[in-house]
Amino acid sequence: MATSSPPPPPPPHAVIFPLMAQGHTIPLLDISKALSSRGLKVTVVTTPQNAPFISSKVSDCSSISISVVPFPSVPDLPRGCENTASLPSMELLVPFIAATKKMKQPFEALLKEMVENGSRPICVISDFFLSWTLDTCRSFDIPRVVSHGMGVLPMVVLKTVSSMDVQRETTSVSGSVVELPDLSLPFALDRSDLQPRNNDPEDDPFSRMIWEVEEADRNSWGVIVNSFQELECEYVAALEALHKQAKAWCVGPVLLYDYIPPGTRGSHDKSESCPYIKWLDEQDGSSAVIYVSFGTQARLSGDQMDEIANGLEMAGCRFIWAVRSGTWASDEGWERRVEGRGLVVCDWVDQRSILAHPKVGGFLSHCGWNSVLESLSMGVPLLAWPMGAEQPLNAKYVAMGLEAGLMVSQGRITALDRHVICDGIKELMGGEKGRRARERAGLFGTMARHAVEKGGSSDKKLDELIKCLITNKKE
Repeated sequence: MATSSPPPPPPPHAVIFPLMAQGHTIPLLDISKALSSRGLKVTVVTTPQNAPFISSKVSDCSSISISVVPFPSVPDLPRGCENTASLPSMELLVPFIAATKKMKQPFEALLKEMVENGSRPICVISDFFLSWTLDTCRSFDIPRVVSHGMGVLPMVVLKTVSSMDVQRETTSVSGSVVELPDLSLPFALDRSDLQPRNNDPEDDPFSRMIWEVEEADRNSWGVIVNSFQELECEYVAALEALHKQAKAWCVGPVLLYDYIPPGTRGSHDKSESCPYIKWLDEQDGSSAVIYVSFGTQARLSGDQMDEIANGLEMAGCRFIWAVRSGTWASDEGWERRVEGRGLVVCDWVDQRSILAHPKVGGFLSHCGWNSVLESLSMGVPLLAWPMGAEQPLNAKYVAMGLEAGLMVSQGRITALDRHVICDGIKELMGGEKGRRARERAGLFGTMARHAVEKGGSSDKKLDELIKCLITNKKE
């Protein structure tokens, strides 16, 4: 009598826990898809209001499921606020992060259920702001892999600076150069490049939050970085040295695992029916349009929006501008003057499809890390206008280290007039420096695609990470 073969073992299971913010969630969904394509079962943990967006992004991956835990109601936040995009002011970010700690108990219950049902996770990949997940992972003996929304170099700089107490002074005056021993940077680090804060965690809630994040980082199993060796290889060892035991895994650009453009740019089929893609299709010439966007968190005044509008008009080149302000409106005269060569989109746009379009030849950006990687991955040079967080470091690295972009202005940028904006756009789109930056961006775009292709540096690192997690050994 023939004996039946035993059932195959269940696939390795990874839990992904993003912060409830688009810029933090989307890269982790890209990682989820990459893990899923390698045979892993993936569970994404989120809250009720964020679940529909996540579901829409992973609906084509049957091995990715969503587990919902409630977001707490706290007095400091507006009722029903479950995403940073819903915060009326970024001053509420610290209370928002603090509120996530109340998710610990339902998250523990979720992990307990997984373990009891024979689906113990091989890891929890957690957003760095969710530092409290380290204690939860330890209680279940599950490795915590921390995910940062920035590259290797800014992480190294900020962690080194924090350990030196360089930020103790709250001034942000330009001209005060910060020297970091044993760290060679391709630009001068100015005190104004750093977020001013009181380094005493007992006196300042923001500093307390950062201290908790850094402590959890140092004691996590590993750090997964949305970058690639060819872009930042010389800083990986420095990052690992700043952790007690965590190894840094550069597995990016993670967007390219799900979205690899062909040898020539123009892979925008996913959004080909969008009005702004159709508008780009109708434009003449290659790389003739500049894309303008400052991310989901930037808060620009009406006066500054007017200066941007007039700078775009004065520059004379074609543009597509993603405007997320709910209060600013251009005047009819301006709209009439730029009609036909400019498009303003007052809604969410598929930034990746825009940057992949062959008609787009530049990106005026705040230089958040996601935007930097998306632009370079598509071979598009940046006109850098950093506005906060680690963005000044990203901007300087792109412009001075990689030479794949230009700074719209030198020093800490608070506000710009139309003439500076106009000059920057003209140089990027038609000047010699812009031509050189476009050439360099194209080179890094090729490197980025090679990194995630079979046998590329990031492809190998991701396979190595999975192997180490399954065996629970770091190579």
